[in-house]
Amino acid sequence: MTSVSTTAGADAVGRRGAALVVLCFVQFMLVLDDNVVSVALPSMRDDLGFGTAGLAWVVNAYFLAFGGLLLLFGRMADLLGRRRVFLTGVALFGAASLVCGLAQEPWQLVAGRFVQGAGSAMASPAALALIALLFPGSAERARAFGIWGGIAALGGTMGLVISGALTGLASWRWIFLINLPVALAAVVLLPRLVPESRAGRAARLDVPGAVLGTGALVALVYGLLRAGESSWGDATAAGPLVLAVVLAVAFVAVEARAAEPLVPLSFLSFRFRAVANGATLLFSAAMYAMAFLLMVHLQTVLGYRPLAAGLAYLPYGAGILAGMWLSSRAVARLDMRPALVMSFLITAAGLLLLSGVAPDDGYASGVLPGMLVTSIGCGLSLPALTVAALTGTTEENAGLGSAVLSSVQQIGGAVGVAVLVALATRRRDGLTSEGSQYAATEGFSFALVVAAVLVALGAAVVAALLGRARPPEGAPDV
Repeated sequence: MTSVSTTAGADAVGRRGAALVVLCFVQFMLVLDDNVVSVALPSMRDDLGFGTAGLAWVVNAYFLAFGGLLLLFGRMADLLGRRRVFLTGVALFGAASLVCGLAQEPWQLVAGRFVQGAGSAMASPAALALIALLFPGSAERARAFGIWGGIAALGGTMGLVISGALTGLASWRWIFLINLPVALAAVVLLPRLVPESRAGRAARLDVPGAVLGTGALVALVYGLLRAGESSWGDATAAGPLVLAVVLAVAFVAVEARAAEPLVPLSFLSFRFRAVANGATLLFSAAMYAMAFLLMVHLQTVLGYRPLAAGLAYLPYGAGILAGMWLSSRAVARLDMRPALVMSFLITAAGLLLLSGVAPDDGYASGVLPGMLVTSIGCGLSLPALTVAALTGTTEENAGLGSAVLSSVQQIGGAVGVAVLVALATRRRDGLTSEGSQYAATEGFSFALVVAAVLVALGAAVVAALLGRARPPEGAPDV
């Protein structure tokens, strides 16, 4: 009897491990497509005949669908089945990747990118919810999220490298076509490894809340994207942002009266999760902007070609992986709040170190030290933030918790890029008389100081407000 139960337990652990590998590789693919098109944009323009405005939508269409639909699909995963929504999203993403890879007209590529974003919005929160339920214990969940975050960070770093290599050695079409084997493997393997899970009680989707919430997120993401391209006062940016506020107010009013709301206000008001998501917003704003500004610095000030700039990011990925490896140990030894405060302060110190770069500094002496410190702090932070943001989630709302976290990350990133890039540009333009390289470096440095302040503010929020996690009644203590 003992031998049989031991064997069954080992099989279950093996299946959980294999499922984690599959889910992590899918996340690698999804994050890869966040930035894989960046290096290939000129080749796409030349092959398909894009105009300047249309070319921007190869990037923006993905983010608009991904950021706008996360909340809706995260809740649908809870109600309809997380495995089902995940597999549907992966299949949709794979089909859209094929459309992108075979596109002959600009509109076909933009449409494919929008559908890719929708597939990501289905698959990403459902996958994170599946991991949260597969690994319910606090220690094993922290390790699983550490692996998940490490693979995702590697995808973000490798996107630039892979894009440059495939575009230079083969064709830009292969940056989409390489998704197909991963999507196919996930669709075939995951049903054998993970049982279906959904909310324990029957519930219907809150349609008014879904329409208002999705509309608010789409308007917000669109407005932020437009603000990053033009200015905050431009009507094409200000109009959607005002609309987002109006829809958000209407959403809160509807949810307060709904019998089965899309996002129960009690879910958002649980302090531990609320503080973790608030800190994530600040952290994401700083780190997305840093990644964008650093890539610009490497290419404009240091003169790196796209592939060389992508390769220069590899130590950043290595530092994140090292931080991820240390994260669960730091949380176990120090507890969540001090571990997060420490990791945020390390990240802020790295950003300040990186902001001290001079125009005549090379990569090894100017960029690399600050990049490594920042990456280690980032690696320490991400798994702990994920665990904190999903504290108290259950079979009823794991998908919703994952979607809220992903939405906060996307919105924070969009705000950070729009605001900090605008600050860097304004600082640079005010110093052009001093020389282009000096002005560009000063703009880069000023924006990174602001990013460091945002992360330090996140540390202060965590230190002051993040108490001990007390899950709601009936939820497991995680």
